[in-house]
Amino acid sequence: MPLLNEIHFKNLKGDLFGGVTAAVIALPMALAFGVASGAGPAAGLYGAVLVGLFAALFGSTPTLISEPTGPMTVVMTAVIASLIAANPEQGMAMAFTTVILAGIFQIIFGLLKAGKYVTMMPYSVVSGFMSGIGIILIVLQLGPFLGHATPPGGVLGTFETLPSLFSSLQINETILAVGTLLLLTFFPKKLSTVIPPQLLALLIGTLVAILFLGSDDLRRIGEIPTGLPEIQLPTFTAAQMGIMLTDAVVLAMLGTIDALLTSVIAENLTKKESNPDKELFGQGLGNIASGLFGGIPGAGATMGTVVNIQAGAQTALSGIARAVILLLVILLAADLTAEIPLAVLAGIAMKVGIDIIDWSFIRRVYRVSTKATFIMVGVIGLTVFVDLIAAVAIGVFIANLLTIERFVKMHSDSISTSYQLHKGSLPLDNHSMRHSERGDILTFSLGGPLFFGLAKGISRKFATLPDKHEVLIIDLENAPLIGVSSSLAIESLALEDLSKDRPVLISGMSSRVKRRLGYLGLLDRIGEKNIFNTLDQAQARATELLNENDAGKAS
Repeated sequence: MPLLNEIHFKNLKGDLFGGVTAAVIALPMALAFGVASGAGPAAGLYGAVLVGLFAALFGSTPTLISEPTGPMTVVMTAVIASLIAANPEQGMAMAFTTVILAGIFQIIFGLLKAGKYVTMMPYSVVSGFMSGIGIILIVLQLGPFLGHATPPGGVLGTFETLPSLFSSLQINETILAVGTLLLLTFFPKKLSTVIPPQLLALLIGTLVAILFLGSDDLRRIGEIPTGLPEIQLPTFTAAQMGIMLTDAVVLAMLGTIDALLTSVIAENLTKKESNPDKELFGQGLGNIASGLFGGIPGAGATMGTVVNIQAGAQTALSGIARAVILLLVILLAADLTAEIPLAVLAGIAMKVGIDIIDWSFIRRVYRVSTKATFIMVGVIGLTVFVDLIAAVAIGVFIANLLTIERFVKMHSDSISTSYQLHKGSLPLDNHSMRHSERGDILTFSLGGPLFFGLAKGISRKFATLPDKHEVLIIDLENAPLIGVSSSLAIESLALEDLSKDRPVLISGMSSRVKRRLGYLGLLDRIGEKNIFNTLDQAQARATELLNENDAGKAS
C-alpha cells in the first residue's frame, strides 16, 4: 500500500481549479467554525490548512476535502468549555492536546482495521446522530445569533438563558445573522457554481456592517495574527487526564464517522474505491498536526468534497492546492478579516446546523419502520441531552438487538418436523428436522449461518421431539458458518445422545464448520468413522447400524 495518496499532474487544470474552489468555500466556514468553537477564527483557519493538507497527502480518497466540520466543531466547543472551566490557565492548551490525542486514536483505529465497521452502522443511528449534532449546533448559535456570546453550559445552558438573551436582543447583529441565514437558504443553486453563497454572505454582511451599521457595539472578528502558527506543546494534568482521553475518543469516533461517510460519497461520485483504514491514517495525522499548531479538529467535509469533484478534481493535488491557498491567506491577508461581523459567522454556522439535520429521512422514517423511528428519535435525544458516545453505543446496541431478533424469528419459523419412511436420501429444508416413521433415525438438518441467536432455538426444538430415535444424524451441508453458541448447542444435543449410547453421525460439514467443531473436541467424541461428506452416506451408515442392532437382538 503506497504511503502517499494518489497524486499526479495529468489533470493539473482540473485539480487546481477544484482546489481553488474548495478554498473559497473553506475560508468562511473555517472562520465560522473557529469562532463557534471558542478557539477563535485563527484556530479555524489553522485547522482547515493542516487537516486538509495531511489528509490529502496521506489519506486514501483522492478527491476528499478535509477541514473543520459542524459535527467536529460541536464536540470541540464542549471540550474547550469544560477544560477551561476546570483549568482556566491551561484549559485551551489541553483542548489542543485533546485534538492531538484524537488524531492518535484515529491512527489506532486504522491500524486495527476498524474503518470498515463505521460504514456498516445502521442508517437510523447515523441519521439520528448527525441530526442531533445539527440541533446542538443550531442551539449553540442562538446566543451569537441574538448578539451575545455563546452561553456557558452547552445546550441546557443556552435553553436556560434564552429569556435573558431575547430580552437583551442586539438588533443590528440579529439583522445581520437573519440576513445571512436567508441569503444562504434562498440562494439559487445554479449560481452557487459561479460564487459560493457562504463567501457572498461574508462579503455582503461585512459591507453592510461597515457602510450602514458602523456601531462600536457591533462584535467583529478582529485582527488575526499573520505568519505561521506557534507550536502548542502537549499539556496534561492528572486531574483532567481522564476527561481529555474521553473527549479525544469522542472526537476520534466522530471524525472517523464524518470522514468515512464523506469518503463513501466521493467514491460514488468518482467511481474510485478507497481504503478506509488508510484514510483514517491520513485523518489522524491531520488532526495531530492541527492540534500541535493550535488548530481545531476536522474531518471529511461533504460540501467541499462535492464542489471539488464537480470542479474537475481527480487527485489529491486539489486538496494540497486548497491548503496552500488558505495558508497564503493566513500569511498575507489575515488582517483583511478583522471587520467581519461575528453575527454573519453565526448565520453561516446555523445554516450548517440546519443542513446537517437529515430532513429527508425524518420525513419518511415513520412510514418505513416504527422501530427505526424509535431508534432515530432516541439517538437524537441522547446526542442532544446526554452524550455523543452514549448515543452511538446505545443506538447501535438496540439496532443490533432488533436485527438479531428478526433473524432469529425468520430462521426459527423455518424449523419444522415431519415423519416419513426412511428410503434413501431425504428432502432438506433450512433448519428442518426429519424423523423416520419407525422412530429409528432422526435427521437433524440445519441451514444458513448459525449465529448465536439461533442457539436457543436449536436446543428448544430438539428438546420438544419425542425421544424414540436410535440414531441421530446432524446434517450441516447447508450451514456455511457456525457461531460459538450454536456450536455449543449442537455439542449439547450430540453429547446427550452419546450419553444414552446412541450413535451420532455428522454430515456435510464445510471446512470452517469442521474446524470450529474440531476445536470444541466434539468430532473426537463422535469419531472419524461417523463423519461423512454427504447426507446419503450418513443415512446409509445409519441403516447399517440399525441392521446390526436388529441382528444382535435377533441372535
